[in-house]
Amino acid sequence: MPTTQNKDYYATLGVKKTATPEEIRKAFRKLARKYHPDVNPNDKKSEEKFKEISEANDILSDEKKRKVYDQLGFYSDQIDPAQAEAYARQQGHGGGPVDFGGFDFSGFQGGGAGAQQGGTGWSSFKDIFSGIFSGQQQERQRTRGPQPGSDLEYQATVDFWTAIRGGQARLQVHRQDTCPTCHGQSTTGNPMSCPECNGTGQVTQMGGRMKFNIQCPRCGGTGRAASDCATCHGQGVVDRTETVEFRIKAGTRDGQRIRLQGKGNAGTSGGAAGDLFLIVRVGAHPIFTRTGDDIHMTVPVTVPEASLGAKVEVPTIDGRAQLKIPPGTQPGQKLRMRERGVESAQHAGMRGDQIVTIQVVTPHLQDERSREIMRELGKLNPQDPREQLFEKI
Repeated sequence: MPTTQNKDYYATLGVKKTATPEEIRKAFRKLARKYHPDVNPNDKKSEEKFKEISEANDILSDEKKRKVYDQLGFYSDQIDPAQAEAYARQQGHGGGPVDFGGFDFSGFQGGGAGAQQGGTGWSSFKDIFSGIFSGQQQERQRTRGPQPGSDLEYQATVDFWTAIRGGQARLQVHRQDTCPTCHGQSTTGNPMSCPECNGTGQVTQMGGRMKFNIQCPRCGGTGRAASDCATCHGQGVVDRTETVEFRIKAGTRDGQRIRLQGKGNAGTSGGAAGDLFLIVRVGAHPIFTRTGDDIHMTVPVTVPEASLGAKVEVPTIDGRAQLKIPPGTQPGQKLRMRERGVESAQHAGMRGDQIVTIQVVTPHLQDERSREIMRELGKLNPQDPREQLFEKI
């Protein structure tokens, strides 16, 4: 990774500097779900934001990188934690120069006279590292050994009945797969004398009037390097679209996360692949509405059924069932059918209920006899349902 400059990674993830690794991981996952390019297609701002939080997570989730960053306020692969700590002590206590693999930075403290004498125009060695090591991420990655692949997160829509009864589902994902030519090694052929350093293992970089001998980023100091793989252009991975099949457990709820181990982006140089996380989105049903493990629905009944009570046949997710309507049932009243809901995916042997909302249907009277009966009913039951409204005024 190139040198980082003047970036507050803690602010980027919205965590304190004392945040634990778990707090950092949760903060990143929350932001990643919000700004992931798959969730915000063709949104450049979200894409840039996702890159920022990914960079911040890469530094703060790695103990070594975070220690360097906390000591110096930036990170470079060329500095280890011990060197960063030594430099921080030297800056705070006015000590002598610190050796960074042959570099002497005694003249670069705080942009003082030493910087001017060197003629570089840089106020600190952070600027020197930024100038020297930018643009070398690809070459340096090949010398760091196995690199794990990153995780992926997708939303997976499943139909109403599959979520209730369980089954298999499929989803197309875009991921990085191991290069079939170099098998993730980034290079092909037998190593030869490194063309970057001519086999010496070191290269010279200029910083103003100063020369710096550093480890060759191409061969990692070995003096020998192989050619970049022509298929993946030295990346070790290739982009591909893959159909992933996964199992939906009976009772799966909307918003539930499913982890498919090793189905994320492939690693390089033998590194393990990341994981694929699926956020389940359950499709709607024209009659049933699901809340947790409970099923809700509305059932229309006639005036006589609501007034006198009755047993009516209603649909459930298991088929037809009898529902008892108590005498005097009012419109909007809710009746519970116990254990007629969804089998719990979290608690074996437990099941939700079906909640039925009663809708009383007023009849359209088609003949004089029916209207006469209704008038007679009104005389026999003269109560005024609006009377309570006036009592509350």
